[in-house]
Amino acid sequence: MKGDRVEIVVDAGDTTRTYEVVAGRAGRRVETAVRRGVVEVSEVTRSGTVVRTARFMANRVPALVEQPVPREDGRELSGRTGRPLRDVPES
Repeated sequence: MKGDRVEIVVDAGDTTRTYEVVAGRAGRRVETAVRRGVVEVSEVTRSGTVVRTARFMANRVPALVEQPVPREDGRELSGRTGRPLRDVPES
């Protein structure tokens, strides 16, 4: 959803650098994947087309922070569908 963002902290030797990938337009989302030692963070449209991608070596990424935008009704939304997560009664 617009406003979702992911912060990537990368070890750059003597310091760390922070990068952000933000879903900048309505209907876009940010997806994260770790494959074959590479962390890949992509901004994706509703139809699944990748707009832009950031790639980092996984052994250089000490932190990956996903920050979803707060929803109006205060409920969390599930992954790709955007439907609210069901409330599970406590037993």
